[in-house]
Amino acid sequence: MLEARAHQQLKHLLRQEGESRWPHHLTLSRLVARSLRRCDQTLVRLAPGSDPSWLLGLLVPLALHEEPVALLVSPALRQRLLQVELPRLEAVGLSLPCWEGESAPATARLWLLQHHELVAAWRSGGLADRQLVIPEGELLQPLLRQALGVVIDTPHWEQLRRTLPAASASILQLHERLSRRLLARPCGPQQRVAISADEEAPLRQLLAVLAPLPDPWPAWLASGGDGWTSWAQVTPALLQWQWHRQPLDPLAVMPALLEARGVVLVGPWPTPTAPLPGFQPTVEVSLADPPLLDPLPLFAPAAQALPNAPHYPSHLLDQCRRLVLGQAGLTVVLLDDEGLRLGLTSALAAEFGSRVGHELTAPESNGVLCCSWGWWLQHQQRLPLPCQLVAGTLPIASLEDPLTAARVAALRHQGRDWFRELLLPEALGRLQQAVAGVRRNGGRLAVLDGRLRRRGWGRQVLEALEPWVDLPRLRPS
Repeated sequence: MLEARAHQQLKHLLRQEGESRWPHHLTLSRLVARSLRRCDQTLVRLAPGSDPSWLLGLLVPLALHEEPVALLVSPALRQRLLQVELPRLEAVGLSLPCWEGESAPATARLWLLQHHELVAAWRSGGLADRQLVIPEGELLQPLLRQALGVVIDTPHWEQLRRTLPAASASILQLHERLSRRLLARPCGPQQRVAISADEEAPLRQLLAVLAPLPDPWPAWLASGGDGWTSWAQVTPALLQWQWHRQPLDPLAVMPALLEARGVVLVGPWPTPTAPLPGFQPTVEVSLADPPLLDPLPLFAPAAQALPNAPHYPSHLLDQCRRLVLGQAGLTVVLLDDEGLRLGLTSALAAEFGSRVGHELTAPESNGVLCCSWGWWLQHQQRLPLPCQLVAGTLPIASLEDPLTAARVAALRHQGRDWFRELLLPEALGRLQQAVAGVRRNGGRLAVLDGRLRRRGWGRQVLEALEPWVDLPRLRPS
């Protein structure tokens, strides 16, 4: 049976490599093998920040399975698979040939797909009834949303005018009208401006009666309706903008992607998780790390300023100065508001000198690194483990982002609790992943956002950080 073969093979491999850094290899291997053999839908929850060696438990059953399978990976995971994990399998005689690209022969056992390739394969019907293995389940919807999205830049407008010379004047007029409106609006810290359906309507009406259209205009024309949203990425200094259009729910745009198909979904999520369309797991297992002996020290005083308070910047600077003093290791300060973050970086640099940097990939050993939450989550695997993490504000997505605002508006229209169903669970997931390195390094976490203690949902944030111990006062380490 596949489960027994995978168990024995993985046990042999782990014994050959020495002590394992992740305790659930064999359990994960049996779960994946069972799901592949039965064509089940299986959900495996991992602890945020789990050691990436857990991939072995996923790959060994794939190497022994004879039926065609599609493995969905991000670019970073693809690189790790090809450069680290597959050579480890080959060293013990396990062959796992991978077919890559937007199409694959029916005889290919393992089809290694990135998200844009999955979209192309789904549109062409190339996936057929292949089982789907998704080792980064928490990235499924964001990366599918990007893969399905349409981006229109200045050259695309010029190409459209050249292709349709009879409508060139009308297209130019519509472009100029949109440009004036978008560049006149405040664009917020992310330099994004929402584009409403009414503003799109004149261009849609014009292009609907013209043909043929050059790429990517047909895709833009087809991506209409309430399930999509548009925004402009603005560069005010150059008076330029780039048009983005993405679906609110990518799995609703790709109906039946997960239905009537064996699916193995692995990833760290806070519970409960919003259900994915078409995914109804028959097996759902949580493989969390064993309880930590040393809880995470948490500095979060009760009486702190709220992020929208006028004195919050001075509160943030005072607390960061106290937290950095006496620390011999790396301090990471996380803050999404770019203006506030750059001001804080400058103020800390005036106090601590060249130790302070902004989004540096090579910080000093006793440095102070100021960065956004997204930047830290993207780069933390390649950076030294910090001795303390300072959360200036909690990683709750801002409604100034047009995509977030559109997703919230869709839930609000349905009468649902958009904060607790959307913003809070996503923030908890980001927070748990961000603190995983500090937890492993025996460091501490400071939360300088007054909402943690003053809002009712702050209890859920504290529960997501368990186990932790309150740090009532600061002491040099």
